[in-house]
Amino acid sequence: MRKTRYISVAQLAKRMGISRVAVYKQIRRGRIKAERIGNMLAIPENFPKERALSKEMKERIDKAVRKTFAEYGEVIKRLGRD
Repeated sequence: MRKTRYISVAQLAKRMGISRVAVYKQIRRGRIKAERIGNMLAIPENFPKERALSKEMKERIDKAVRKTFAEYGEVIKRLGRD
């Protein structure tokens, strides 16, 4: 009999490069399967690793965000005040 190994929400968040809150949202939406063990949510250790963002993809996203704020920063600030 093979036992399933689990990781915590924090460990998965670190692996995927996202926040713990984002992991909890993904669990609630059914995109990440988790099991409740006591008062803790546990994710099978073999959760697909391909869902994690690569370093290159994170850099591309960061670059796009910086470009957006450079071009539309003032508009975004004004929208945030309203």
